Amino acid sequence: MKRLLTLASVALIGLATTAQAQETLKILTWKGYAPQELVEKFEKETGMKVELTFSNNEEMIAKLRATRGAGFDLAQPSQDRISSVQAEFKLYQPLDYSKVESAQFIPSMLDAVKKNTKVGDDSFGVPFCYGTSGLIVNTKLAPEAKDYDALLDQAYEGRISYRLKRPTLIGLAFAGGADPFAKYDDPKAYKALMDEVSQKMIQAKPYVKNYWSNGDALLEMVRSGEVTVAMGWENGGWKLHAENPDIDFIAPKSGALGWIDTFTIPAKADNVEGAYKWINFMLRPENAAIFTNAERYPTASKDAGQYLIAEVRENLERSFSPADIDNINWYPPVSANIEQIEGKILDKVKAAK
Repeated sequence: MKRLLTLASVALIGLATTAQAQETLKILTWKGYAPQELVEKFEKETGMKVELTFSNNEEMIAKLRATRGAGFDLAQPSQDRISSVQAEFKLYQPLDYSKVESAQFIPSMLDAVKKNTKVGDDSFGVPFCYGTSGLIVNTKLAPEAKDYDALLDQAYEGRISYRLKRPTLIGLAFAGGADPFAKYDDPKAYKALMDEVSQKMIQAKPYVKNYWSNGDALLEMVRSGEVTVAMGWENGGWKLHAENPDIDFIAPKSGALGWIDTFTIPAKADNVEGAYKWINFMLRPENAAIFTNAERYPTASKDAGQYLIAEVRENLERSFSPADIDNINWYPPVSANIEQIEGKILDKVKAAK
């Protein structure tokens, strides 16, 4: 009898240990993406313990490759870094969207991530937060600057600045009426489009004050009035707007360019149920707002706006109508061939006299 009781006790201890392990949620994420306030709230609501490992896109992929998708229950790579990795290394498991509270999401953003993380018949991500690049404009001095083609406009000669990087090529292509992302599968057609864009950039090169490479330097040039039309990120434009209401971030007519960081579930996750709970918890409007208020990055939570602090809410509402958000051109996965084409085009623009 004592032996039977001992065996039963050992079995119960084993079950308790297993249950305890299952109640740990291991998240591989970016610093700032899981505020301590929300971690504590989630742990209190669910009884789970949250373990955070901070990383970036490259490190996330490396860590998951090293374990073949084990060791974490949730990861947060950017949406354009998922499908190619999944196709080659099988690091993630298909998402069961019936377990995701889709009504909490901005529909166009959820649809974009489903599309851009699709491999075969399955998709592997849902959106969490995003950021955009568009125009930073002194609206008093350049009231007609509404799209990327303002970067080529002689009216702003000597007061234009942008980076010699791929977002400028892509933005100018969209402003010209093309969809560069639709040509990613046809390198020849993509090169032809980029050749057209580069010719416009070379012709307008005399109008450009400089090609900025340091974000703080750009803000100082706009602040001082040296630059009145620039391509930059929304947070930079909003920072300047707080100092000077004439300066602001503008979502271009042809669509701001956007990145999205996602939620994915690694292939060998132990706590899949907990992963879905965290996804739904973080997109709950009041929780998503806590993140945005702290980090200034908006999220895919459809109704978070009502919980934002006034400054953050006003910035978003001023720069992005619902139509502007639906019009964002989200970066899809990019192949090495496309990157090589862009690199050569940018070198050509830089070298042009």
